[in-house]
Amino acid sequence: MKPDLPQLMLVSGLAALALLSACGPDPSEAPASGDAVKQRAMEAQTTRRRTGAEIQDRALNRVIQAVYLCENGERLSVDFDNPRQMATVRTSNGEAVDLYQERAADGLWYRSSTTELRGRGTLATWTSQGRPSTECRAID
Repeated sequence: MKPDLPQLMLVSGLAALALLSACGPDPSEAPASGDAVKQRAMEAQTTRRRTGAEIQDRALNRVIQAVYLCENGERLSVDFDNPRQMATVRTSNGEAVDLYQERAADGLWYRSSTTELRGRGTLATWTSQGRPSTECRAID
Protein backbone atom coordinates (compact mmCIF):
# COMPACT_ATOMS: atom_id res chain seq x y z
CA MET A 1 0.00 0.00 0.00
CA LYS A 2 1.39 3.31 -1.08
CA PRO A 3 1.03 6.34 1.20
CA ASP A 4 -0.94 9.09 -0.43
CA LEU A 5 0.43 12.60 -0.83
CA PRO A 6 -1.47 14.28 2.08
CA GLN A 7 -0.20 11.65 4.56
CA LEU A 8 3.36 12.01 3.28
CA MET A 9 3.20 15.80 3.66
CA LEU A 10 1.80 15.47 7.20
CA VAL A 11 4.55 13.09 8.29
CA SER A 12 7.34 15.21 6.78
CA GLY A 13 5.84 18.38 8.34
CA LEU A 14 5.75 16.75 11.80
CA ALA A 15 9.37 15.62 11.42
CA ALA A 16 10.47 19.15 10.46
CA LEU A 17 8.55 20.60 13.42
CA ALA A 18 10.24 18.16 15.80
CA LEU A 19 13.68 19.12 14.48
CA LEU A 20 13.01 22.85 14.74
CA SER A 21 11.64 22.65 18.26
CA ALA A 22 14.85 20.97 19.42
CA CYS A 23 16.83 24.10 18.41
CA GLY A 24 15.14 26.54 20.81
CA PRO A 25 15.94 27.33 24.45
CA ASP A 26 15.09 24.90 27.18
CA PRO A 27 11.64 25.97 28.45
CA SER A 28 12.51 24.80 31.97
CA GLU A 29 15.24 27.48 32.22
CA ALA A 30 13.90 30.78 33.53
CA PRO A 31 15.20 33.93 31.88
CA ALA A 32 17.99 35.66 33.82
CA SER A 33 16.94 38.52 36.06
CA GLY A 34 18.13 42.04 35.35
CA ASP A 35 20.48 41.93 38.33
CA ALA A 36 22.10 38.70 37.13
CA VAL A 37 22.62 40.15 33.66
CA LYS A 38 24.12 43.33 35.13
CA GLN A 39 26.45 41.32 37.38
CA ARG A 40 27.71 39.21 34.45
CA ALA A 41 28.29 42.35 32.41
CA MET A 42 30.30 43.93 35.23
CA GLU A 43 32.40 40.79 35.68
CA ALA A 44 33.08 40.64 31.94
CA GLN A 45 34.46 44.17 31.73
CA THR A 46 38.11 44.25 30.81
CA THR A 47 38.70 47.78 32.07
CA ARG A 48 38.56 48.85 35.64
CA ARG A 49 38.12 52.15 37.36
CA ARG A 50 41.37 53.95 38.03
CA THR A 51 42.30 55.54 41.33
CA GLY A 52 43.05 59.24 41.56
CA ALA A 53 46.78 58.51 41.88
CA GLU A 54 46.71 56.38 38.71
CA ILE A 55 44.90 59.11 36.79
CA GLN A 56 47.37 61.74 37.98
CA ASP A 57 50.32 59.49 37.09
CA ARG A 58 48.96 58.99 33.56
CA ALA A 59 48.46 62.73 33.11
CA LEU A 60 51.98 63.53 34.30
CA ASN A 61 53.63 60.93 32.08
CA ARG A 62 52.09 61.52 28.67
CA VAL A 63 51.17 64.18 26.13
CA ILE A 64 47.74 65.74 26.62
CA GLN A 65 46.04 67.64 23.81
CA ALA A 66 43.67 70.56 24.26
CA VAL A 67 41.99 73.09 21.99
CA TYR A 68 41.29 76.64 23.13
CA LEU A 69 39.00 79.23 21.55
CA CYS A 70 40.02 82.79 22.31
CA GLU A 71 38.03 86.02 22.52
CA ASN A 72 39.96 87.49 19.59
CA GLY A 73 38.75 84.60 17.37
CA GLU A 74 42.02 82.70 17.48
CA ARG A 75 42.01 78.94 17.91
CA LEU A 76 44.92 77.34 19.78
CA SER A 77 45.78 73.66 19.55
CA VAL A 78 48.05 72.78 22.47
CA ASP A 79 50.05 69.60 23.11
CA PHE A 80 51.08 69.52 26.76
CA ASP A 81 54.17 67.28 26.86
CA ASN A 82 54.31 66.67 30.59
CA PRO A 83 57.36 64.38 30.69
CA ARG A 84 59.43 67.06 28.90
CA GLN A 85 57.71 69.94 30.77
CA MET A 86 56.83 71.66 27.49
CA ALA A 87 53.81 72.71 25.51
CA THR A 88 53.59 73.15 21.75
CA VAL A 89 51.01 75.74 20.74
CA ARG A 90 49.71 75.84 17.18
CA THR A 91 47.74 78.93 16.27
CA SER A 92 44.94 79.17 13.73
CA ASN A 93 47.26 80.91 11.23
CA GLY A 94 49.66 77.94 11.23
CA GLU A 95 52.37 79.20 13.58
CA ALA A 96 53.81 76.73 16.08
CA VAL A 97 55.75 77.70 19.17
CA ASP A 98 57.32 75.61 21.92
CA LEU A 99 56.78 76.88 25.43
CA TYR A 100 58.54 75.71 28.57
CA GLN A 101 56.73 74.98 31.80
CA GLU A 102 57.23 77.41 34.67
CA ARG A 103 56.37 76.82 38.31
CA ALA A 104 52.88 78.17 38.90
CA ALA A 105 51.27 78.50 42.31
CA ASP A 106 48.04 77.16 40.83
CA GLY A 107 47.10 76.15 37.31
CA LEU A 108 49.38 76.20 34.28
CA TRP A 109 52.13 78.52 33.11
CA TYR A 110 54.14 77.95 29.94
CA ARG A 111 56.32 80.57 28.27
CA SER A 112 59.06 81.32 25.80
CA SER A 113 60.92 84.58 25.30
CA THR A 114 58.03 86.04 23.25
CA THR A 115 54.86 84.12 24.17
CA GLU A 116 53.04 82.91 27.25
CA LEU A 117 50.10 80.67 28.10
CA ARG A 118 48.76 80.96 31.64
CA GLY A 119 45.58 79.54 33.05
CA ARG A 120 43.58 77.61 35.54
CA GLY A 121 40.95 74.98 34.82
CA THR A 122 39.45 75.58 31.39
CA LEU A 123 40.40 79.28 31.21
CA ALA A 124 43.73 80.59 29.94
CA THR A 125 45.37 83.81 28.83
CA TRP A 126 47.39 83.77 25.58
CA THR A 127 50.04 86.44 25.14
CA SER A 128 52.09 86.70 21.97
CA GLN A 129 54.63 89.41 21.14
CA GLY A 130 53.18 92.30 19.17
CA ARG A 131 49.56 91.43 19.98
CA PRO A 132 47.37 92.19 22.98
CA SER A 133 46.68 89.34 25.43
CA THR A 134 43.45 87.42 24.88
CA GLU A 135 41.32 85.26 27.14
CA CYS A 136 40.74 81.68 25.94
CA ARG A 137 38.55 78.75 26.96
CA ALA A 138 39.38 75.06 26.49
CA ILE A 139 36.82 73.21 24.38
CA ASP A 140 38.50 69.78 24.29
